Amino acid sequence: MIGRLTGILLEKNPPQILLDVQGVAYELDVPMSTFYNLPVLHEKVVLHTQLIVREDAHLLYGFSSHEERLAFRLLLKISGVGPKLALSVLSGLSLNDLALAVANKEAGRLTKIPGVGKKTAERLLLELQGKFAPTGASVAYGAAAASASNDIANALLALGYNEKEADWAAKQLPKDASVSDGIRQALKLLSKA
Repeated sequence: MIGRLTGILLEKNPPQILLDVQGVAYELDVPMSTFYNLPVLHEKVVLHTQLIVREDAHLLYGFSSHEERLAFRLLLKISGVGPKLALSVLSGLSLNDLALAVANKEAGRLTKIPGVGKKTAERLLLELQGKFAPTGASVAYGAAAASASNDIANALLALGYNEKEADWAAKQLPKDASVSDGIRQALKLLSKA
């Protein structure tokens, strides 16, 4: 799986971009929220990605934030929502607006998004209830924190630490630690132990 790409932005054709990663150019579809925040051409960009493998294609989607990618993944789990519709939802509403629409059960706000009818909007509201934090632009905090902790533990396992050491180190870290900072802190803890 391709989880993140760092490279030079070569082309911008909404909603698709072309990203050069050390000589390999990746085509990615991005939501408009990410598209509008991209730098000018030939500048460095970092995107969180989601690879979708179908019978007839391998599709790569890019997101400016980890939270946006989590929201995309949540949307894909809903019956009747594919990558194109999930991208449309994230293009039509910011994460905070989506969280507020879900919290306030505003189906009308969702039906304004191209491709979202009344029934789809109601299904989105039902399935996403309780999975978004309406206070900020982030998906449910617990899921993100658990995901970061798992990523840190997996990185430590890949570096040769046993499962007990990796779990112990991951549990010692602050809940809001990013994966890269968490790995550094965990390595310091394990070197002292």
